Amino acid sequence: MSDSFIKVFFKNWRLYLVLSMMFVCVMVIAWKVSTLHITERDFLQDQGDARTIRNVPLAANRGLITDRNGEPLAVSTPVQSIWVNPGEMTGEIASIEKLAEQLELNAEVLKLNINKKANLEFLYVKRRINPGDAQKILQLNIDGVYSQKEYQRFYPQGEVTAHLIGFSNVDDVGQEGLELTYDDWLKGVPGKRQVMQDRRGHIIEELNTIQTAQPGQSIELSIDFRIQNIAYRELKKEFITRRAKAASVVVLDVNTGEVLAMANQPSYNPHNKANMTDFSVLRNRSITDVFEPGSTVKPFTIAAALESGIYTSDTVIETSPGWMMVSGNEVKDIFNYGTLTTTGVITKSSNIGSSKIALEIGAEPIRDVLARVGFGEVLGTGFPGERSGVLPNPRNWGRHVTATFSFGYGLSATALQLAQAYSVLADDGIRKPVSLLKLSEKEVSMLPREQVLSSQVVMDVKEMLGTVVDKSLGGSVLGANVPFYSVAGKSGTAHVVGEQGYEENLHNSLFVGMVPASSPEIVIIVVVNEPKGDEHYGGQVAAPVFSRVAAGAMRILNISPDLIPEKQILELTSF
Repeated sequence: MSDSFIKVFFKNWRLYLVLSMMFVCVMVIAWKVSTLHITERDFLQDQGDARTIRNVPLAANRGLITDRNGEPLAVSTPVQSIWVNPGEMTGEIASIEKLAEQLELNAEVLKLNINKKANLEFLYVKRRINPGDAQKILQLNIDGVYSQKEYQRFYPQGEVTAHLIGFSNVDDVGQEGLELTYDDWLKGVPGKRQVMQDRRGHIIEELNTIQTAQPGQSIELSIDFRIQNIAYRELKKEFITRRAKAASVVVLDVNTGEVLAMANQPSYNPHNKANMTDFSVLRNRSITDVFEPGSTVKPFTIAAALESGIYTSDTVIETSPGWMMVSGNEVKDIFNYGTLTTTGVITKSSNIGSSKIALEIGAEPIRDVLARVGFGEVLGTGFPGERSGVLPNPRNWGRHVTATFSFGYGLSATALQLAQAYSVLADDGIRKPVSLLKLSEKEVSMLPREQVLSSQVVMDVKEMLGTVVDKSLGGSVLGANVPFYSVAGKSGTAHVVGEQGYEENLHNSLFVGMVPASSPEIVIIVVVNEPKGDEHYGGQVAAPVFSRVAAGAMRILNISPDLIPEKQILELTSF
């Protein structure tokens, strides 16, 4: 039997050899598979993941900025940015040229950039393009070309709110205005997601979200866009008509200290700054630019005079012959107003009258009043570049400096500071903080309120300011009047300081007023810098802008008229 087995074996040895070899191969394969799945599993898994799994950033949108009524002023919209892996595109001349053509870029420049950064894995080609256009680029199936979702800031109101809102850069970081002030609050926290990609970079499977993107917090501003739009429109019209260097307007809520409008000229388009050459247009002049306030300071000089007890509203002051010499320097009025009362000094805006008051009571009481209402202090809005102005110490002043100080020379302030100072007069002598953010009823009730001027002094000064716009009482600033509403305010005109001193033919024209004067709701300041033409006085240039802005604001705020003519009252009551 053994012989027969041997015979059979040798007869079929080839078959057995093949079977043996197959068995050995199976064992080798089984050993290798077991090694791969057991011994080298973790290593191979890591290597595979390294080649296919990527952590892709999740963009976080920036917080919304709205006005006090929810009108969007700054929003974030999703866009796509095209980027390439230079290592995958180096030498692909045809592909680079095709990509450049689709993106409307210079092909030679693009080639140079890709070749210079061939050792990198990431290079932006064009950022912030329409998602539809980005999809068309990706559909070209060019190796090494990818897209990334981002957010772009959009400002629906454009140049109307540009100075206040500011703008963010291509990386969505605030650069100017409130975008910069509240950047930490507005910016979101980017997230991460884990995806599986093929060799072309296309996502074939989304594995999981590592970190969820957190959108930025929104902010609600104090401004009312309806009033802002009116203020901007009227200011721009006057700016163009007067061929002025610059202009500003601020509308302030008397009761809360909230800024309802803040506009400047010249302005800019926050969406298109590529060709900008004059970067001064970026300044929010209402907060960052200072000027000598001129005669708008006189009410505070009078307030100091009333506090001294030496003067009352009826105290007589002789201003003839319309000029006087103080320490060898001339102080003069536009006209010879003759004998004036303290009220008349405000009504006629007499430099001689205010100078005589200052020379009698001294500069210290006037400076004290100005300091109490906010001159020389940063208002604390947090706005980038906010200025404090200059309120000098008058201890060593001569008589001429004291005299000119009384009618607004020798100190400087911003438009917002001057608006806040007049809000003290409008609110019975109470000073409160200024806010660029909308305040809730609770926040308003908790505002720090400081009585810096007595109610009686404020009442007397307000009555004097009312005469400035009343023709029957001798006032001449009739352009500031608002139909059906009483007005109290003061114009101002100040020479501009040049390299050689005060410029004879360059002026800043101002008007600050409150409306309705019987129970003030808002304070408005208008500043026009260096108007051209025959007219340059504040009552001629700035007052009409005040009137138009105030009229619009009264309608929007639904403030009841307090100055209805008797005839119309009779007509209304007859129904």
